[in-house]
Amino acid sequence: MDYASYKFLTVERKDNGVLFITMNRPEVLNATDEDGHAELGRIWLDFDRDQEAKVALITGAGKGFCAGGDMRRDVPVNAETVSLTMENALAIVRAMVELRKPVVSAINGAAVGAGLAVALLADISIASERAKLIDGHTKLGVVAGDHAALIWPLLCGMARAKYYLLLCEPVSGREAAEMGLVSKCVEHDQLLPTAMSVANRLASGSQWAIRGTKHVLNGWLRQNTASFDYSWALEMASFFMPDNQEGLRAFREKRSPNFTGGGGPFGA
Repeated sequence: MDYASYKFLTVERKDNGVLFITMNRPEVLNATDEDGHAELGRIWLDFDRDQEAKVALITGAGKGFCAGGDMRRDVPVNAETVSLTMENALAIVRAMVELRKPVVSAINGAAVGAGLAVALLADISIASERAKLIDGHTKLGVVAGDHAALIWPLLCGMARAKYYLLLCEPVSGREAAEMGLVSKCVEHDQLLPTAMSVANRLASGSQWAIRGTKHVLNGWLRQNTASFDYSWALEMASFFMPDNQEGLRAFREKRSPNFTGGGGPFGA
C-alpha cells in the first residue's frame, strides 16, 4: 500500500504493524479543506486493505488535533458543494465504523468538526490534558449532525450530550475522560508514548479476537444509522438557512452571532 499521494495526511510505518497517521496543516491547527476532508475518509479504506498494518494511530501536527473545516475559505453554498461535504463526511464515519482494524487517537489539542469525529470514533481515544473538544455546529446555526447523534449519547449519556451539543460547550481532556467521552486523559508529554504503547499492545494481540470484539461492539453504532442519516439530512438543510450565513459571518468577524431565523419545521 502506497500512501505517497496523501497531502493533508502524512503516513509513517512503525514497528509491529502500527501505522502512524498525522494530520499535517499545523499553521491552521490542521483544519481541513476539500482534499483533507476526502483523505480522512479514504485513509481508513487504504489502511483496511494494507496487509502490513494492524493498528492505526492518528494525531495532529503542532498544537492542534484538527480544527475542523477551514472556515477562512468562502465556499459558495449550493447543491454541489453541500453534496460534496456530505459525501466526504459520511465517508469518514462509515469507514471508521466498518473498519476491521483498531484505531487509536492521540488528541493533542483542539478537536473540532471532522477532527472531533475521528477523535471520538477511534476505538481507543487518549486525550492530552491540553485537549479541547468542541462540537460547534449550533453556534454556526447548523444542526449537530456529523458523528454527534451517532456516538455522543452512547459515550456520555443523553443528558450530557444535549448539554454540550446544544450549547457548544467546550470539553477539556480531563472532563472528557471523566464523563466517558474519551478513553483516558494523560499529561501532555505522555500523550504519544501512551498512545503508542496502546497501539503496540493492540498490534501484539490476537487480531482475530480484537477485530471480532470491535465488530461486535460497533454493532451499537450500526443499529443507530437511521438517526445518524437523519441528522445529516438536517445538517445539510441548515447550510441553506439564514442563521448559517450569520453564524459564518460572526465567526470570521470574531463576534457573537445574532440569529434571527425561525424554528422552521420545529416551530416559529
